[in-house]
Amino acid sequence: MNYNRFLLLIAVVCVVFSSCTSPKEILYFQDINELEMKKIEAEYITKIKKDDLLSIVVTCSSDKTVAQPFNLTLSDNLYGGSSIDPTKSVIPYLVDSYGKIDFPGLGLIYVEGLTRTELTEYIKKKLSAYIKDPIVSISFTNYKITVLGEVKAPGTYTMPSERTTILQALGMAGDLAITAQRDGIILIREVNGVQTHTNIDLKSADIMNSPYFYLHQNDVIYVPPSSSRIAQGTTAATIWSMALSSVTTIVAVLALILSNVNNQ
Repeated sequence: MNYNRFLLLIAVVCVVFSSCTSPKEILYFQDINELEMKKIEAEYITKIKKDDLLSIVVTCSSDKTVAQPFNLTLSDNLYGGSSIDPTKSVIPYLVDSYGKIDFPGLGLIYVEGLTRTELTEYIKKKLSAYIKDPIVSISFTNYKITVLGEVKAPGTYTMPSERTTILQALGMAGDLAITAQRDGIILIREVNGVQTHTNIDLKSADIMNSPYFYLHQNDVIYVPPSSSRIAQGTTAATIWSMALSSVTTIVAVLALILSNVNNQ
């Protein structure tokens, strides 16, 4: 009887693993074409959005101490120093849900929709009333891109520059796999609170003149598998499923025969 139970256990395991893998289990974003495509402006310059983290450093070539009150920094006592270096221990400014930041000495500033250059010039103009020839340096600290699908190292990456191309992002992810679809890459981007998408064809050089060549913060790139890759996966799964189904049937018949023999 123990032997019969063992055979039945094998049969159950075979049934569990005999499910067939279909393309629907391989492809991402299969309903992407059901969404309404929104027009995206050809922007090559990144604009500040809600929830962005901005590093803003104010200095002055003539007297650095006058710039200290306009820098959001950690307490210098934590580092055992006597004066604050505005280029160190800078706390990033979080753009709130209203699109504003609270800047020392200047109060609330509406920054959403501004470019980094525009905000730099605005702050310099305001600080000119307190500092002679102020120097303002602004950068994004949470400029991240997500790459998924048929790449060697999918994941979320922090970009070193706001002018990052799709080719650079794919390079950081280890480049496309051999099994990747080159002409059906999907780029998902949020524009004015609306999730938009577009298909990108890397086989054409036209991508270099596309508004999607330069990425925006929080863009998502999905590289789908090629049709041959899907065919290989589904064919192998079908053969494996048929083989396991045959084994399951044979084991079940043997278990039934042995059970009848033992009962006699």
